[in-house]
Amino acid sequence: MLVLLPPSEGKASAGGGAPLDIGSLSLPGLTAAREAVLGELVELCAGDEEKAREVLGLSEGLRGEVAKNAGLPTAGARPAGEIYTGVLYDALDLATLDAAARRRAARTLLVFSGLWGAVRVTDRIPSYRCSMGVKLPALGALAGHWRAPMAEVLPEAAGDGLVLDLRSAAYAAAWKPKGEVAERTATVRVLHAPTRKVVSHFNKATKGRMVRSLLTAGAAPKDPAALVEVLRELGYVVEAEAPGRAGKGWALDVLVEEVH
Repeated sequence: MLVLLPPSEGKASAGGGAPLDIGSLSLPGLTAAREAVLGELVELCAGDEEKAREVLGLSEGLRGEVAKNAGLPTAGARPAGEIYTGVLYDALDLATLDAAARRRAARTLLVFSGLWGAVRVTDRIPSYRCSMGVKLPALGALAGHWRAPMAEVLPEAAGDGLVLDLRSAAYAAAWKPKGEVAERTATVRVLHAPTRKVVSHFNKATKGRMVRSLLTAGAAPKDPAALVEVLRELGYVVEAEAPGRAGKGWALDVLVEEVH
């Protein structure tokens, strides 16, 4: 099973640990693309601060993120699972998993990123600010920059098992499973059952809890149909729509009664 997660806009400080070793990150086929984004981002943020803030879509209150990006090559790094914060990651709460569940998280979780493309939760990265929606002056839109290298690397990372896609639309644009990989991919929406509407906060929280439940239970569903059964056994109310034709994935709706 491979679980695709969005990052968080907010990130914890990496502190004063050893700096990034970009060559040590998982999915080494993405290294050249990572170096290109990192190089342009650092150059942008080390220059005109106002231009950098505009390109990155940062408010006045986030002006300090520009200087942080400029210092990325020498900044301290920590495991990505400790860097990413926010609603989904608070609910997932990797730090409190038992040892076996942490090992499963290291194998199965893949966090997408405008800067790194995708990283494992054990990959050591610095705190940064660069969303997938950014359009850098030279490289252009980051989702487009990542499509070709992702298409080369991700099918191998997916192996022959289930792909559980919990990414937001901006990050899903960087890699869309195709062919037989798509057929074993399940995307998930979380709906408020009485209204059938998606609400951002509890959507993220429920996805975090759901991944935690799968990791804690040691569940390893091989395909979307098995995932539906596992989630129901874990107490989730799931409606599933199987693909109507070849090369398409499954769409799952997880229904939640209370907004929390």
